[in-house]
Amino acid sequence: MRNILLPTDFSDNAWNAIFTALKLFETSACNFVLLNTYEPKISNLLGNKSKERLGVIYDSLSKNSNVQLKKTLEYLKENHARSNHSFTTDSISSDLINAIKKVIVERDIDLIIMGTKGATGAKEVFMGSNTVQVIKKVRMRPIMAVPQDYDFKALNKVIFPTDFSHSYDKIELKPLIDLMDIWKAALLIFHVAQDYELNDDQVKHKKQLEKRLDTLDHSFHTVEMWNTIAEATSEFAAKTDADLIALMYYSHSFLEKLTREPVIRKIGFHSKVPILVLPDIGL
Repeated sequence: MRNILLPTDFSDNAWNAIFTALKLFETSACNFVLLNTYEPKISNLLGNKSKERLGVIYDSLSKNSNVQLKKTLEYLKENHARSNHSFTTDSISSDLINAIKKVIVERDIDLIIMGTKGATGAKEVFMGSNTVQVIKKVRMRPIMAVPQDYDFKALNKVIFPTDFSHSYDKIELKPLIDLMDIWKAALLIFHVAQDYELNDDQVKHKKQLEKRLDTLDHSFHTVEMWNTIAEATSEFAAKTDADLIALMYYSHSFLEKLTREPVIRKIGFHSKVPILVLPDIGL
């Protein structure tokens, strides 16, 4: 049974991520862990506050968190009950990153699926805010970011941008391969480069990747370089009607560059489909 973590702040985009997770793993045995975190705002902690007052604030936040989680759980059990699905909840007084790391260990989490607000209201993934912080700091588990209002229907095509500069470990690829197996989807691997000739290491890594994927429907593509790899990825996803973008988070990789704040502010990274960030077992 898979243990899937669903961080929620009870917003519409968090609900959409929950619904996407339920549909994505409709036929799989899963335990979905609903996580809500809460911390008093700094302004509430400043000033000449007594310990009693701070206790009241925490109690109020804790009560609201548990009440909302209970309502969420009741709704899911009433409207989305399946014999192969179960639900548990966690309410934690902590920042989101530390809470996720704690639950990963305690609940033996296999995958994190979270909603993300669009950039300036756009209904798409924007690599910023909570999403990018989780991706940067929670590297031991795969993370799926679901665009606001994304309506999941089926997983038919997945695109996998790579430069073949690193080896591909079985454990790192497993979350992607598992999803491909469930949906019998096609994997489109594409190389974005100004120089299409691969060096010896890249050729070796490409052959290794092909061996790892030998049981899957997969194909290799070379894409003309746009102004940025982000633009090339978005364009290729749109042209191929992709349902998911899978990325690996290596040091000095495309994804690492995207998650640097100056780059985000300059170009952003927008996707109208979910993004699956595969784990980095090297850390």
